[in-house]
Amino acid sequence: MKTTFGQVVIGPPGCGKTTYCHGMSQFLTQLGREVAVINLDPANDSLPYNCALDISDLITLSDVMDTLKLGPNGGLLYCMEYLEKNIDWFEKELKKLEGKYLLFDFPGQVELYTHHNAVRNVLQKLQKWDCRLVAVHLVDSHYCSDSSKFISVLLTSLSTMLQIELPHVNVLSKCDLIEKFGKLSFNLDFYTEVLDLHYLLDDFKESQDVQKYKKLNSALIDIIEEYSLVSFVPLFVEEKESMLRMLKQVDKANGYVFGDTEERNIQTLLSCAVGAEFEYEKIKDIREKYMDTETACDSSEQDIDIDS
Repeated sequence: MKTTFGQVVIGPPGCGKTTYCHGMSQFLTQLGREVAVINLDPANDSLPYNCALDISDLITLSDVMDTLKLGPNGGLLYCMEYLEKNIDWFEKELKKLEGKYLLFDFPGQVELYTHHNAVRNVLQKLQKWDCRLVAVHLVDSHYCSDSSKFISVLLTSLSTMLQIELPHVNVLSKCDLIEKFGKLSFNLDFYTEVLDLHYLLDDFKESQDVQKYKKLNSALIDIIEEYSLVSFVPLFVEEKESMLRMLKQVDKANGYVFGDTEERNIQTLLSCAVGAEFEYEKIKDIREKYMDTETACDSSEQDIDIDS
């Protein structure tokens, strides 16, 4: 196969993977790219996008559950292992999509990306076929309003990055609902840039259960900060500015911006190479449109000394 670029869209159930694939395919098509969306979720039988390749042509979750008497979690693991064993079928079908930009819509089961090897092995095969991939890992943005849940999100994201072994763009999805379950305790850039996480410990709710595991959370924070790999891009799929900012991150991560498939100019290349965008530019639209900035803790009201 000739060099192909694509995105591997992963994340927990309900985080918006299929919506993202639909929105991104439309966005890329408007930019003039030939896009093919590949559904690798054997439980997803209601697709809003035109599917160029569907795993249901090979195996479906319902058939596995009925035949092997497995539950949905065990059935999904079996389906991914079955895809790995039938990698020749996958390669044959992908060759039909040569020259197109690929969007892979994966299942929403966390263990597939944190410690199970089937998905990683399939992605390694894709890389051997000269597919330049980036993992787009979506999580719900409203978890930022709960410090303990945000730590869990960070740990899941880190584990996924280490397991999948691909260039990664972590995404806070559905940013229009970021304060649906409560106001954020810190400015949005605290969560997107993953700043000094020990401030989260002071923000824990004063419940006995949460306080009981405060030392454990402190140890998890130390691990996350020691690796220093996780950061997030806020995203609202229905906004063009947000999607364009997301695409710039993705194109830089998988190397598309440095290729020759589209007309490039030296300013664009240099800008991508140095990541020339201030952090406020990345978050200002989300902050101004979907957050209550009057009651949120502004930096002037709650200064966080990052150097201390």
